[in-house]
Amino acid sequence: MVNNFGKVANLSNVQCSNINVLVGENSTGKTFLLKALYSAVRAQEDFWRGEDKRPVADILAEKLKWTFQVERIGDLVTKPAKEPLRFSMLLNDEEMKYGFSKDATSKIINLTGGISKDGNSVFIPSKEVLSLYSIILKSREIDKVFGFDDTYYDLAKALRISPSRGKNYSAFASAREKVRNIIDGRVHLDEGSGKWYYKNNKSQKITIGATSEGIKKLSILDRLLSNGYLTKNSIVFIDELEAALHPRAICDFLDMIAAISEVMGIQFFITTHSYFVIKKLYLIAMKQKSLVTCVSLKEDGNHIYGDLYDGMPDNSIIDVSIDLYKQEIDEVL
Repeated sequence: MVNNFGKVANLSNVQCSNINVLVGENSTGKTFLLKALYSAVRAQEDFWRGEDKRPVADILAEKLKWTFQVERIGDLVTKPAKEPLRFSMLLNDEEMKYGFSKDATSKIINLTGGISKDGNSVFIPSKEVLSLYSIILKSREIDKVFGFDDTYYDLAKALRISPSRGKNYSAFASAREKVRNIIDGRVHLDEGSGKWYYKNNKSQKITIGATSEGIKKLSILDRLLSNGYLTKNSIVFIDELEAALHPRAICDFLDMIAAISEVMGIQFFITTHSYFVIKKLYLIAMKQKSLVTCVSLKEDGNHIYGDLYDGMPDNSIIDVSIDLYKQEIDEVL
């Protein structure tokens, strides 16, 4: 349940699945909602991991500040709403609730409940990360300034982990092989220089700056599957999955996600503007009930959600596609 959280004034009773896709026009709050969910999940993970000894409310307040790049967390309250921000999340039958007013600065006072979350969740932004890797780490660890939000910083730290040796999960190994076939090679990190490079299957070495955006995006998943960061308890958040990817690569990417989700139980939250993404997820959903939930965010706040197995909810992506088809028919006739 979300009330007065930035661009999302009200959203409640959404029953999430292993794969969850958020659609909607620009400025309806898709990325905002994705970051709100990510902040809550990561704060719980950091708390239960025990490395951060602060109360979970303090960890969450800092995570919200750095994820949304605000000086005061009260700035996240929907304007001009008079009621406070409220957020609640249920995971594995455990619930966490919190809220604060527009006057809140850096403290969350009324957090209740808690979620035993010991996985390693990650947020994959729409913009590529590998060529900015060193800059992202420096801006947070040395300069400590706003610029790259915590979704970028957390991802950079996860990518810094070296690939693990030994046997990997079969679902992860299969996905990695598919990535290698799609991009015709692999991306590697030179740990001495902190720079990434791409090596194709012919052993040609190419600097990351000369590598396509699509290769860099798919290589992020490959790295997380190889270095042991992702576990069965992880949740993966992907903002604009289609960014920089050809429709065929989009379909292959979603097939990998479906396989990993089904075999490993890893949960995915995805935002999209793409007809190919929503159509492919619909085809995946047709094979298994309750596998894919679609949340269609509306500008008027009358959001719709449902199981894609039962058909697509009303959404602007399909509406625009139908309109274009009608225009084509009109022109032909």
